[in-house]
Amino acid sequence: MTDVRTDASAVVPEDITEETVTDATVASFAATPDTRLRDLLSAVVRGLHAAVREVEPTIAEWEAAVDFLTRTGQKCDDVRQEFVLLSDVLGVSALVENINHRKVAGATEATVLGPFHMTTSPARENGDSIDEVGGRETCVVTGRVLSVSGEPLTGATVDVWQADENGFYDVQQPDVQPPGNGRGLFTTDAEGRFWFTTVVPAHYPIPTDGPVGELLTATARHPFRPAHIHFIAEAAGHVPVTTHIFVAGSPYLDADAVFAVKRSLVRDFAPVDDPEEAARLGVANPFRRAVIDLVVQPT
Repeated sequence: MTDVRTDASAVVPEDITEETVTDATVASFAATPDTRLRDLLSAVVRGLHAAVREVEPTIAEWEAAVDFLTRTGQKCDDVRQEFVLLSDVLGVSALVENINHRKVAGATEATVLGPFHMTTSPARENGDSIDEVGGRETCVVTGRVLSVSGEPLTGATVDVWQADENGFYDVQQPDVQPPGNGRGLFTTDAEGRFWFTTVVPAHYPIPTDGPVGELLTATARHPFRPAHIHFIAEAAGHVPVTTHIFVAGSPYLDADAVFAVKRSLVRDFAPVDDPEEAARLGVANPFRRAVIDLVVQPT
């Protein structure tokens, strides 16, 4: 029932002022049944109000901020998440990942999900290619999913997605790339192994045709990410890990636009010139090879 207060004799409280509005807003959450929600909202209000006091925005600046957030929401759809992109470029995604996945000794470090895990990866068999358009430089990826004690984990799932050799994900080019290109969902064998072929990914700019791109331009920041492949490894009794493997020597390893690079996640995509090995693997010679073990911590 709506609480409508019409008693003319009610005592008018003290005016809400610049000095008291923060405490009054936080106090309005006092009866929130979910205490975690109450604490989150209270912290957000205190932090937001502190920022407003620090910069003292004009009304026009406040309106511009509201418009920016409105347009960020309008840019989101079923294949693109502009708010995730905003979180990424502000370093929030990296901070949340680091807080929630504090590294256990020996475990693969987590990093950001990114804005393009917006579609289901097709189930594939080990040895399949996730490159459905025939890229110029083939890479054979082999790896294992392991526990922190080194035990191979059978039946683990490995979700893989990446940009193509021109730096685009399938969902960015629906008229060029078939759905599922650069994506695959693999299951590890009895020895914890997975393997597939792909194209060597390229470094690329994050989308700049929306509000986040405007922010980068206004702040003289570049939009580029170093070349990488995304992975999510999941195994029963273990904490899933969302991570990237970065291509050693790629541009922007030292200046990732979304602050996701960690030294432990950089791997050699080594050139191989061996016709017999290429024939055994069913790929053209020469090719590249990357060895990627994913180590998950117990629940």
